Amino acid sequence: MPFRVVVGSFHVVGYSPDGDSIRFQPDDMGHILSLRGGRPRPNARGHVQLRIEAIDALETHYSLQGGGGSVQQPRGHANGATDRLLDFVGIKNVVWNAARTTIASAEDGTRGYVLTRAADKFGRPIAFIYPGEPPAPDGSMYHLEPDALRGSFNLHALSQGLAYATYYWGLFHDLRDELTTAVVAARAAGRGIYAEDVTTTGFEVAGMASLTDDFVIMPKLFRRLSEYINSTGTAIGFKQALEASREPVLELPDANFTHFDTFVEQQPGSSSLRLTVSPENLVFDPMPARPANTFAVVVEEREREAVAEMLA
Repeated sequence: MPFRVVVGSFHVVGYSPDGDSIRFQPDDMGHILSLRGGRPRPNARGHVQLRIEAIDALETHYSLQGGGGSVQQPRGHANGATDRLLDFVGIKNVVWNAARTTIASAEDGTRGYVLTRAADKFGRPIAFIYPGEPPAPDGSMYHLEPDALRGSFNLHALSQGLAYATYYWGLFHDLRDELTTAVVAARAAGRGIYAEDVTTTGFEVAGMASLTDDFVIMPKLFRRLSEYINSTGTAIGFKQALEASREPVLELPDANFTHFDTFVEQQPGSSSLRLTVSPENLVFDPMPARPANTFAVVVEEREREAVAEMLA
């Protein structure tokens, strides 16, 4: 699977990195701007936001749609994944602001490289990230074999239970299989998030605090649930709203096409739910043409319809 080698440095001062994204300054911005997909948007400092391929760490500051503020998942695992990412790329002496939302100072600008083929719809290069010296010259194409994942943060995060595997269309199956092997081993050993993960065993949502403080679950499920609870005040009816949003997904290993709601188990009138398959057995559509707030819009429309029915 050919990837572009992009050499540069990692930066965090003045930013809010988390366990699956970090700012990167390429030595040659042309290598980033030439990626297919969404248009990368370097800031005034020449930094671009990376999206680290195949992993989804617990949310440290997820912004709810419609001015609902931000929410986080249990802080121990969420902040721990961020700290491990910074350490992995060699950033030292990190000082956060009092609220731990922004890094006030750090010894950043550490050298490394990314392997990337495309940017997502938000313009973030989708990358495997590595510290140190690259395996090929800057800007060249490099055929990424599964064995070469071992030096990446992507594989490290999954093998240590720092993040959930969250796959999107376009990741070649041999790389995905290598990553999944690491996930299965981490779950079996109860590492990191897997010491507390209730995504597939089930959980009862009493309110937003259940998601932010109590339960360790797949972040994509957390994001959908938190949007729903922010709008409705309850988890009851979540599966029906997810069904209405028709979020495409493939189920592995047979690549059966269906929608995300297919794998959410929730009885009518109940606030208990679970995912019926492990996250690494799903491959999501990045939906490049669909707005980021699609699910929140669906929930709002359903709420308006419910109110209209009560008033009729």
